[in-house]
Amino acid sequence: MFATPFLDLPHLTQAGGAIHLPGSKSISNRVLLLSALCQGQTLVHDLLDSDDTRVMLVALKQLGCGVEHLHEAAHPAAAKDIGAVASPGSSVRITGLGLADGRVQKPAAAIEFFIGNAGTAMRPLTAALAVMGGAFTLQGVARMHERPIGDLVDALRMLGCHVDYLGQDGYPPLQIGSPQLKLDAPIQVRGDVSSQFLTALLMALPLAAEKDILIEVMGELISKPYIEITLNLLARFGIQIERQGWERFVISAGSRYISPGEIHVEADASSASYFIALGALAGTEKPVRIQGVGAASIQGDIRFVQAAQQMGAVIESGPNWLEIQRGVWPLKSIDLDCNHIPDAAMTLAVMALYADGPSTLHNIASWRVKETDRIAAMAQECRKLGATVEEGPDWLRVHPLAQGQWQQASIHTYDDHRVAMCFSLAAFNPDHLPVRIEDPQCVAKTFPDYFEALFSLSRTDTACIPVICIDGPTASGKGSLASQVAARLGYHYLDSGALYRVTAYAALQAGLALEPDNEMAIAALAAKLPVRFSGEQVLLGSQDVSDAIRSEEGGMNASKVSTLPAVRTALLALQHSFQRLPGLLADGRDMGTVIFPQAPLKVFLTASADKRALRRYKQLISKGFSAKLDTLRADLEARDARDRSRSVAPLTPAQDAMQLDNSHLSIEQSVAQVLDWWQRRQGFSTLN
Repeated sequence: MFATPFLDLPHLTQAGGAIHLPGSKSISNRVLLLSALCQGQTLVHDLLDSDDTRVMLVALKQLGCGVEHLHEAAHPAAAKDIGAVASPGSSVRITGLGLADGRVQKPAAAIEFFIGNAGTAMRPLTAALAVMGGAFTLQGVARMHERPIGDLVDALRMLGCHVDYLGQDGYPPLQIGSPQLKLDAPIQVRGDVSSQFLTALLMALPLAAEKDILIEVMGELISKPYIEITLNLLARFGIQIERQGWERFVISAGSRYISPGEIHVEADASSASYFIALGALAGTEKPVRIQGVGAASIQGDIRFVQAAQQMGAVIESGPNWLEIQRGVWPLKSIDLDCNHIPDAAMTLAVMALYADGPSTLHNIASWRVKETDRIAAMAQECRKLGATVEEGPDWLRVHPLAQGQWQQASIHTYDDHRVAMCFSLAAFNPDHLPVRIEDPQCVAKTFPDYFEALFSLSRTDTACIPVICIDGPTASGKGSLASQVAARLGYHYLDSGALYRVTAYAALQAGLALEPDNEMAIAALAAKLPVRFSGEQVLLGSQDVSDAIRSEEGGMNASKVSTLPAVRTALLALQHSFQRLPGLLADGRDMGTVIFPQAPLKVFLTASADKRALRRYKQLISKGFSAKLDTLRADLEARDARDRSRSVAPLTPAQDAMQLDNSHLSIEQSVAQVLDWWQRRQGFSTLN
């Protein structure tokens, strides 16, 4: 996951390949709560690993449920961390609170729950806890306290539940006490604000079904497909609901939860919408194949497939897969009632930018009470890209952008995962403009690895992948500066000096003396180095060689192999292979002059020999090595002279390099300076 303040997406041109999507958030949290209400154990496979599911798992553990993460050898934190959850594709065993008589075991002590911004946890938990009874407090982030819950509370109070507001009436946080249930009259709930209110009641009321319970929906029920998910899952857990149209739902007397033993979570159809759109926009040479969800999905958002086909996408599907390619281009404009695909429809708003005329999305009033006011958010961010957008209480009209009309934009994401994922598709614009996504880690709510997945399927010209080069003499602090800048930008990191150090290390391990006579053998070894970087950690295969190669001897050995032309040639292709989406931060002595001469930002980092020797001295002493300051300074000065006088790639600043003397700068100040230079080169406006 990109835990960076922003993520700059280079212009992207094509997409293709296969991806297995994480589990559905809606299904995951429903299944977790239903499992908690059963007696015995339920094994849940393919559970989504996200902020929302972690919130639910923490709440279940607080209630006294058993939560066992399987495959714990691969996830050691899971057994100890209450917030840990198994990775997508693994399994969690829930031991429920159900008792033999169908009731549930109530906790003896008061419990305070923190729900974050997880609506799929807040609404069902509120209903289940209110029917169960106890002393509970539910609160979340500030945005959760702006999301209405009054219609659900009104229905629960009608049932005889004790629910009080701790802040503004109609909104969380909530205080829940013990109920005095009244089951004689129908329970009425509004259906035109959020389907989650009805879902919450349908999941909670079987706990109180001493007699038939009738739920009446007031107003037009929105998001019916999500109610279909709820009814389908309730049936899997032994609860058959009689549905009388979409206005009345009857829970039979004596209903009780029965664990299915084990259950698989489908891949998220809402998340699939971004990759369906990806294929429609950029699947020109080979299709985008989505594994884990297909035409037989129980999720309503699978009907996004029909909307994409209306816009011209070519889609094939099976029971557990979809394949999408670009068909008609530009895409066809649409005029669509989106009540049946409320979450996935957001993706259509960005696809509309690539259409042949204005597209209108109707019946989307629920967007206004989601993680943010999504109608306003989508309109504002589309306008930033240059589009004309009209909006109403429950509709949005987006006019397309022709080539030459797109604008470079920094997309504000409103702490809303779907806004971030939707607007990543703007990187395929025909004007070859990058797109900035602010707060990219907000995708952790449902799809923590979304951007990694996007990059794994996307292609662009190598020249579009940005590179920042930081060159400089030994001990100038290149590695620390480069790795920290890379982390701030979410870029890959290449420590070219480490490549030469690793080459020397591997050669010596193989019994090769670092001499010209062994040049070709060392070059052959260098060409196949299985080296990778994780922060400032250097891995050779599975071996951590960081300390072994960073000794003074390791530096001297690196200088020896770097003078061998065949070794430099062998490492050239290896270094170029690090230029991957979304960008690269490369440090060394010739990154800007030889390896990446077209890099848009080159920095030459310098410091006095005295300062560099003192830094190296402190570094060695801290690691328990003996060192003499005078000797270190003399060695650095001698190495500088050798590096400057090399016949191949001598140490010298690129003509267009920004020179940075960090003799009197902290690492934080140096990082800030490089980021400032980069921001100016990128040309994005200040973050909102």
